[in-house]
Amino acid sequence: MDIEITFINNSNDMNNSSVVIFQKNVATDFDSTTIAWKVIKNCGRNWSHKFTYPMSFDVGAADCYGNVSDIQAAFNGQKWEVVRSSSGDVLQLSATPSANPNEVEIKNNLSMGSIDALIYKSGSILASKTGVSPGEKAVFQFQPEIYVGVNSQIEQGQVINSAILNDFNQKFSLYGLTKANLIMTGGGTGPTATPFTFDLIPTS
Repeated sequence: MDIEITFINNSNDMNNSSVVIFQKNVATDFDSTTIAWKVIKNCGRNWSHKFTYPMSFDVGAADCYGNVSDIQAAFNGQKWEVVRSSSGDVLQLSATPSANPNEVEIKNNLSMGSIDALIYKSGSILASKTGVSPGEKAVFQFQPEIYVGVNSQIEQGQVINSAILNDFNQKFSLYGLTKANLIMTGGGTGPTATPFTFDLIPTS
């Protein structure tokens, strides 16, 4: 079931800061790229912004020629593969499942050229693994949890570098939720300024 989240700006922010929301790939022994899944901009003090976190996700791929596949609805336990067909490169579901039923795999079965493996949620890119060589695969697994932070330099869909990731230490589990308010407090200027903090409060 999709989860309805309402961001509420109850902070003292005077700098029109952007709120960044993302997830981390928890597949073991795999280094994927963390992407800013959602960036909330220009949401003034005492204003709100509603968005949906879907439990479903999609897969996609891009090849070394700059071509990007259509996105396909995917499920944990599936293996997807990029192959060369008579019409060009194709992303298709493999007859073989993924090695772990809690993960989804995207394999490069081309004879030449690397690919980028892509994961989407609600139509926006969630994570990627670039430069997957022929015969290699990207592995993804996501828990129902989000990371939240404040940074006005990041655009939605952009890679979050490691230095910024270290500042985003507020993580919220979405287990058992159907609706919740994500409330931001803190901020301000001068000696009374405090760090931004977030609280995720279930609602009926």
